Amino acid sequence: MSAFCLVQTTIDDEKRAEEIAEALVEKKLAACVQIGTVTSHYVWKGAPAREKEFLLSAKARQKDFAALAKAIKSMHSYETPEIIAVPILAGDAAYLDWALQATERGEG
Repeated sequence: MSAFCLVQTTIDDEKRAEEIAEALVEKKLAACVQIGTVTSHYVWKGAPAREKEFLLSAKARQKDFAALAKAIKSMHSYETPEIIAVPILAGDAAYLDWALQATERGEG
């Protein structure tokens, strides 16, 4: 079983998406953040909505989820941003070793 998760958030501003991705990697809260474009359909404050957004998918240590969520919220423009984690149940050993090294912050 892996100690990693995939954390997702969406945002409507490409520049801010880039800033969030760069900050998460720089702070070693994520080994990698991928950004893609999506069209989101949802209900907000009782009304249906459809928006073009940028989906950020971050590979992170499960134990870092709270810190990663806090970092996203501090940079996010939405009133209620999506911040969800999906456990990575298995993965290529070499990739997971790299992700472990990429998120090493000197903790004991």
